[in-house]
Amino acid sequence: MHMSEMDFRSHANILIVDDVSANLVLLSEMIRELGYVPRPVTSVKNAQAAIEKKMPHLILLDVSMPEINGFEYCAMLKEDVKTREIPIIFISALDSLEDKVKGFQLGAVDYISKPFEKEEVRVRISTHLKIYQLQQELESYNGRLHKMINDQIHLVEEEQKNILNAMASLVEKKEDASESHLEMVGENCRLLSISLQFSPKYEKEITASFIDEIEVASRLHDVGFISISDAVQYKSTELLPEEWKEIQKHPEIGASYLEEIYEKSAKNAFMKMAIDIARFHHENWDGSGYPRGLMGEEIPLAARIFKVIDCYDSLNRDRCYRKAFSLEESLEIMEREDGVQFDPSIMEIFRKVQKQLRCENNI
Repeated sequence: MHMSEMDFRSHANILIVDDVSANLVLLSEMIRELGYVPRPVTSVKNAQAAIEKKMPHLILLDVSMPEINGFEYCAMLKEDVKTREIPIIFISALDSLEDKVKGFQLGAVDYISKPFEKEEVRVRISTHLKIYQLQQELESYNGRLHKMINDQIHLVEEEQKNILNAMASLVEKKEDASESHLEMVGENCRLLSISLQFSPKYEKEITASFIDEIEVASRLHDVGFISISDAVQYKSTELLPEEWKEIQKHPEIGASYLEEIYEKSAKNAFMKMAIDIARFHHENWDGSGYPRGLMGEEIPLAARIFKVIDCYDSLNRDRCYRKAFSLEESLEIMEREDGVQFDPSIMEIFRKVQKQLRCENNI
């Protein structure tokens, strides 16, 4: 709700800083006649106390004052985030071009010369208070607009997260009767990412947003299995070469599904990361993985983090072709793959936090 000009005028207070009492009396009377509230003070020290008590809407500041002059005090006010937006009008008998230029360079909005002309004081004060009021209303409007846009973005992201989770649940119900795999990899990816954030190598890349995104995006890693036949996907014996080729298609298939959704909906980082994880979670650090044979840091960071967590979860879980390994056996297998499948720097942090991770063998 905007404050009307009449309401603003009755509430607007003007701080007058001048060491000459006669000037304070004269300006205070002029300001009172204009309908504003004058607040006269005789020193910078008193001005600071007045500002601490109540923020002024405008400051009339004398240039020639003892101890701290007006130019110095203006510079102080403009350096302070709390007072930098308050309009300052210099009042002085010094009306040379050089003085006026210096005042404007320091951030003042205007200059009133002594002796004071009532009409000049009225016009300059009214003009700058009106500009100040409009700026405040614009900032308030921008704040409300920013909040409204952020609320809409948050709503869209929540809707897309729900879509992602629904898609992920379809895959999980198809392949995992326990329905705990996606929840665990999401939580574990989050925990490992938080731990990596404390490493100098990753502190800039792993932000709070990255951590939120990977918890959701990791759940879509196997969405491509929707298009892989059950006979191949759940085969309990060794896969034939052509069946293995079919299995190896699921990363690209899953990524293409997600890319289609990404292109047709409001784009957000959750979906972008989900595409990276779906496509690259079977790439290996040494370049021996699929579908593209990426090596080392060519593989997106989110996919490298997920690779470690997914393997940890899979080894500790019953699969259609084998029983779950013990926790000790799982960790031994992962150690052998350090630098082969897994990024060594991620594995270093994984070892430190492994006991805090969830898995089927310790729930």
